[in-house]
Amino acid sequence: MTPSTHCASFAIGDEQAAKRVVDVLTEVFFDGEAAVAAFERPDGRWDVTVHFAEAPDQALLRELVTNAASSEIASTLAFDTVEARDWVKASLEDLVPVPAGRFVVHGAHDRERVAVNKLAIEIEAALAFGTGHHGTTRGCLLLLDHVLKAYRPRRLLDLGTGTGVLGIAAAKALKIGVLAGDIDAPSVQVARENARLNETGQLVQTVRAVGFSAPAFARAAPFDLVLANILANPLRQLAGPMARHLAPGALVILSGLLTHQAPAVIAAYRARGLVPLRHLRIEGWSSLLLRKVS
Repeated sequence: MTPSTHCASFAIGDEQAAKRVVDVLTEVFFDGEAAVAAFERPDGRWDVTVHFAEAPDQALLRELVTNAASSEIASTLAFDTVEARDWVKASLEDLVPVPAGRFVVHGAHDRERVAVNKLAIEIEAALAFGTGHHGTTRGCLLLLDHVLKAYRPRRLLDLGTGTGVLGIAAAKALKIGVLAGDIDAPSVQVARENARLNETGQLVQTVRAVGFSAPAFARAAPFDLVLANILANPLRQLAGPMARHLAPGALVILSGLLTHQAPAVIAAYRARGLVPLRHLRIEGWSSLLLRKVS
């Protein structure tokens, strides 16, 4: 049983404003004092949430938000206490098996419920993104299933691997090596453990990498298929490096972007010789399949 935690939350108008507030709060509070997170909503606004181990100084927090944003934003701060409960047990109760074409993502508690003719990927809720329940992960798996019906890539990259679900799926389907990278060290460890759990530990190579900077990426390129479930802004910034690491005719599956962000991402990749082939929309999120033509 985890102890009760305290949280403060508010909404703010755009990404730059959210980043400014998050940077200020992250600098003020020491590691362990608070955890700050910001997420974009479908309407374009951003939700900012701060979790505290101890009850926060509400006046101080309002002052910090006023200085970083405005008094109007600070006045909307909502404070709450999250009561102690077994979050692992609670999360497992909600994580039902998720089908995506030939793939099924499930937790250990549903291991026996997966049909024998499906490719089962066992992923538990953890400190990394990607249990299969988010629309972006499911969109990527559906596009991967579509691609592998007629295409046999030899060099694969799972960029921003999170829990490793996409790399594991590709390794299980193709029985070949997959390179999986993430900027976040805990995610790399989680992906490595999940690969072992799914009996693909010998096929999925996990590395910590910022963008395409890892030496392992240069050695493995050019890639025939890249899976990148990240966020819209990083995806746009990675369009150039992505194109340079692709083989002619290579396919790319992109996700992590809200539907209204898809045109800007498509434009960034089209400018570098990648054309869109498919566009899946699931729960307000977009997943894209593109091909390198030049």
